[in-house]
Amino acid sequence: MEEKKSSTLKNLITVLVSIAIAGLFLWLALRGLDFDKIKGSLQKANYLWVAFAAVFGVSAYWFRAIRWNLLLEPMGHKISNTNSLWSLSFGYLMNLTIPRSGEVARSTALYGVEKVPVDKSFGTIILERVVDLVCMGIFALLTLIFKYDALLAFYKAATQQKNQTTPKSDSNITYIILGCVVFIVILLLVFRKSLQKLSIYNKVIDFGKGIIEGLKSILTLEQKGKFILYTAGIWICYFFASYLVCFALPETSNFTPADGCFILVVGTLGMIIPASGGIGAFNLAMKFGFTALFISMGKDAVEGGELGLAYSFITLPLQILIMLVMGLISIPMLARNRKI
Repeated sequence: MEEKKSSTLKNLITVLVSIAIAGLFLWLALRGLDFDKIKGSLQKANYLWVAFAAVFGVSAYWFRAIRWNLLLEPMGHKISNTNSLWSLSFGYLMNLTIPRSGEVARSTALYGVEKVPVDKSFGTIILERVVDLVCMGIFALLTLIFKYDALLAFYKAATQQKNQTTPKSDSNITYIILGCVVFIVILLLVFRKSLQKLSIYNKVIDFGKGIIEGLKSILTLEQKGKFILYTAGIWICYFFASYLVCFALPETSNFTPADGCFILVVGTLGMIIPASGGIGAFNLAMKFGFTALFISMGKDAVEGGELGLAYSFITLPLQILIMLVMGLISIPMLARNRKI
């Protein structure tokens, strides 16, 4: 009972911190801009393009669900595409409540309908993140080649904002955290034999082994070509889901595919920050990103920031809406397919 209360308190604190982070970044994003102009841009937007973007956003779910099956097959688990899709959707829904909780929720949901051990499926999810990081690197490289001036402007804008809001003691905090990690590792090595007698230690070790087995699954893939194809499909969908929204705003309808790559990279960086649903962090990233694009085009930086926020107020609610709809549908579907 005490452990349950502690877990609930921890989750509550996590949610509150996440909301606070979102609020801070949203305030930074809106500060100093004319909201009436942003509102005007939203009213002029052509939302048919947003609907097209939504199709690609949902398609990315399907490609990711099928690709997940390919990673689970080498471990002897052949699961249905629908169960994979609904487990994935449920995980994304949980990310809207507690940031970064979706990975565990996704693995737990899959266990309920397919009895795939949580540690093994969690290992494949970590592997997915590694693959996504590589894909992100490819888009970043393309952006570096074709939009170097915009990247440089984005870096300067973000650095300037950081210098205004980040205390100088941050570097000291980083060193303290690294020191604590090293200290904990040393303690584990010194008291390893004593820890081995504890049941929780063995459970952690077994869980770690399951994760490693999941990570190794890519080495034994029988359908590597399909894996690459589905991965490409996921990121092509991400690209069009972000790029097509540009055509909804008259002022950004002339953006090139290179501009789309830049927006995708900047938006992904914004979503990495643990804010509820990416709120605030994504908005601020788009403000910086569009400001940088407009500077590189020789246009007004302030107008770029305002349009970046208008873009974010279309794209982010769209992403959250997809997460909510797919996630809420997943709950009865998972309950219906649950294996006792």
